Amino acid sequence: MIYFDKVSKRYTDGRPAVEDVTLSISPKEFVSIVGHSGAGKTTLLKLLLAEERPTEGSVFYESIPVHDIPLNALHHFRRKIGTVFQDFRLIPNKTAYENIAFAMEAAGRSDAEIASDVPHILELVDLGDKAHHFPRQLSGGEQQRVAIGRAIINQPDIIVADEPTGNLDPVNTYEVVEILKKINELGTTVIITTHNKGVVDAIGKRVITMDRGRLVRDDAQGHYVL
Repeated sequence: MIYFDKVSKRYTDGRPAVEDVTLSISPKEFVSIVGHSGAGKTTLLKLLLAEERPTEGSVFYESIPVHDIPLNALHHFRRKIGTVFQDFRLIPNKTAYENIAFAMEAAGRSDAEIASDVPHILELVDLGDKAHHFPRQLSGGEQQRVAIGRAIINQPDIIVADEPTGNLDPVNTYEVVEILKKINELGTTVIITTHNKGVVDAIGKRVITMDRGRLVRDDAQGHYVL
């Protein structure tokens, strides 16, 4: 499904953020990308999302070169990928229900679809009883679960989560990881970046290790090793 072919990304100062990376990710995989700060993890995700262009090499999604997609068609491609961020990025004046519904509205879904799908997603992320709470009324872990619900509401093929537990305590971290595992078991490809050894070890799936922009390890069922 996803293929990086000898991909490098250098910025204007010549510093390599990603250097000669070749890797493939199959449908329904759960992949953890690990490495120290500055290792190139986030840049790798931005290249997949076409937020950055490679200096060399190509990124493919289902045999389509991502960076050849016309600007006016990029939104169609990005709808195939749900994104989750460390800082949640919820709309503060909308409830949990409304934050998730907003993603459906932006995709042009009908009121009937929204009314049908949003409650189901709230139950999936264990927030059925918090539907009408605003972000300020939710814990950090609950806010992240709303963000995950928003990311999956339009049934993307892939979830990309950049340090999704970075601001959470151990209990909330565990709950978020369990939800991501559940989403993966339902057939969605999940790619996360993390510094958290406990998260990687709890997932127990494929681990890609980055160091100074290079892919230095790729373990099919690995642990956090640096």
